[in-house]
Amino acid sequence: MSVRLVVRTLSELCLTAGTLIVLFVVYVIFWTGVQADSATAGQIDLLRREWVDQPLPDAPETAPGPAPAPPSPPAAVSASDKPYTAGKGIAVMYIPRLGKDWEWPVLEGTAAATLKKGLGHYASTARLGETGNFAVAGHRRTHGDPFKDFPRLRPGDAVVLTDGATWFTYRIAREPYRTVPTDIGVIDPVPSPLRKNAAAFDGPGRYLTLTTCEPEWGSSHRLIVWAHLDATRPVTQGKPPALDS
Repeated sequence: MSVRLVVRTLSELCLTAGTLIVLFVVYVIFWTGVQADSATAGQIDLLRREWVDQPLPDAPETAPGPAPAPPSPPAAVSASDKPYTAGKGIAVMYIPRLGKDWEWPVLEGTAAATLKKGLGHYASTARLGETGNFAVAGHRRTHGDPFKDFPRLRPGDAVVLTDGATWFTYRIAREPYRTVPTDIGVIDPVPSPLRKNAAAFDGPGRYLTLTTCEPEWGSSHRLIVWAHLDATRPVTQGKPPALDS
């Protein structure tokens, strides 16, 4: 085999490898975002169509107050007491800090296929608005980059969710906390890392946990924020103030 043939063969291999790398990068950065936009829009549309047909509970506005919640808080208003179904939408989330148009569906479970369509609710954690810890995971990058700007979250920021019957407004307790993926205490009924760091949550209450990958394009660690339920509002009374600010 001549030197010229060897050089030409290596050049062709390098060109092919380079093309494959470029295509993979385009897929990860661009095409997964296109797919996610379509999937999340479809999930939100499906939820809203389901909500049109569901009966709305007649309940007054309540404000559970700062964490920890009172020993016997009023029952949360929910569109349905039916168990959540894996892979199915259960709520829509809004975080004004991340953008006026930031809205993402929350689906049951954290399987890879589920997180391609939106945010995922940890199935072992509490239901939305109930006593305990409603914990949610989402991609930092790829599949629409839902939590790309996660580090911008600050104490006092609102995280608003609706299940079609009620608006739930949670308030973030502290800035994002960096931890390892194996720290399962972050989704305990009372998130344990907050207790260890002398933060506000030291007893039963209605909490929200958000988790995503750290660093931005890696997964060696996790970024976490915790929040407490600040107020609820029937959808018949319109959007909560947090979405108008």
